[in-house]
Amino acid sequence: MQLHWHRRDLRGADNRALAAAAEAVDTDGTDGVVSLFVFDDAILEHAGAPRVAYLLDALADLRAWYRERGGDLLVRHGDPAQVVVDVAESVDADRVVWNKDYSGVARERDAAVRQALADPDIARESYHDAICHEPGSITTNDGDPYSVFTYFGRKWHDRQKDEPYPAPDADSLADSDALGVDAGSVPTLADLGFDEPEADLLTAGTEAARKRLKRFCEDGIYRYESDRDYPTRNSTSRLSADLKYGTIGIREVYWASEDAKVDASDEEREEIEEFQSQLAWRAFYTHVLWFNPGVVSQNYKEYANEIEWENDPELLAAWQDGETGYPIVDAGMRQLRAEGFMHNRVRMIVASFLTKDLLIDWRKGYDWFRAKLVDHDTANDNGGWQWAASTGTDAQPYFRIFNPMTQGERYDPDAEYITKYVPELRGVDPEIIHGWHEASPTQRHNAAPDYPAPIVDHSERREQALAMFEAARGED
Repeated sequence: MQLHWHRRDLRGADNRALAAAAEAVDTDGTDGVVSLFVFDDAILEHAGAPRVAYLLDALADLRAWYRERGGDLLVRHGDPAQVVVDVAESVDADRVVWNKDYSGVARERDAAVRQALADPDIARESYHDAICHEPGSITTNDGDPYSVFTYFGRKWHDRQKDEPYPAPDADSLADSDALGVDAGSVPTLADLGFDEPEADLLTAGTEAARKRLKRFCEDGIYRYESDRDYPTRNSTSRLSADLKYGTIGIREVYWASEDAKVDASDEEREEIEEFQSQLAWRAFYTHVLWFNPGVVSQNYKEYANEIEWENDPELLAAWQDGETGYPIVDAGMRQLRAEGFMHNRVRMIVASFLTKDLLIDWRKGYDWFRAKLVDHDTANDNGGWQWAASTGTDAQPYFRIFNPMTQGERYDPDAEYITKYVPELRGVDPEIIHGWHEASPTQRHNAAPDYPAPIVDHSERREQALAMFEAARGED
């Protein structure tokens, strides 16, 4: 018997460890593959309601996939170091397999499970699966991990990618009726101690992910580079939550993008390659996390002195609530609450605003995103926040500070995105919206009496941010 332990690989197809388990069944003639998911309180402690809700829907979809093929997905709640061993022994597993995760918490968990399986001498094996090229496989000529994306990205593009791994056929799965163990139930949010999320979430599961991928490869991928920074142009894949929870495999996504090149023009191929570069960015940040697990809570970049963040709680609350008086910022923060998602360009804008205009520690923003995003990924989110805060690997220079008004005017010129999420500004001339910081109190009251005035002056705060970073650099 082969036991496959699911974590952030909630799919049957293009699942490297699951395919390895099925192959062992076919080769050795063992009794089949049993699959398991364990709710781990040490992981749930860092979760938010939107992510857990999405996870539960994805698990229900995965369990249905197994049951349609005569197998099942066992569900348990507890310490994996105990639960995985108990289940392995109860089904008489010859080997336990899983796909690796990359955060420090996940690696500690996996090491504990590996040691627990060693005591009863149960074979165990883990695989790299979530990215195309595992950490340590793309390095400098001296063998060191990259800290600059440009060179990493070139090698990533040049490396051959594996084909998607086959899904196990029904004959490879252990007969659920013959297992002799309780499958367990998929818990509710309340069972796990979470409230219902306020966000309206996308449908989870592999078929839903494949529909998103198909739709993207028929349209948005051919204008990805040109349109991806404009939140109303619908040129992004919306696969971020699927890649986070692995409801679709990274190789399936990559090769679908390669298939889109077949009849594409040279210009369209460049658009597709820009999308592929975003897959490379995900891998880059995963490599950074693997070699530097402390970046989750520590600056990657060292400064001579501590950065003296102001961390004003009232300003933080206004940012969280989308009440800053900067329309593009508020639209993004309200989209986050409404959908558990935010367009990537807007993520950069709101992160820059928090760290460079409000002078609030990037960790405060990272924690808020972790609580509210469906697609929160430790490596990707941490990389993005530290990039915006000028504290990370390959980060924007500290003196590069987004102007939220010009960003809104450039990427949402007609204020369509803004007015979708900030109803107080509907019907207001876009020129007034983009000039909100310059409008008089009377003009603001006449145009949108329920929308706040800017909570800070961008020009003043820009100078304060520069002084803050120069002090950290030891230049004051």
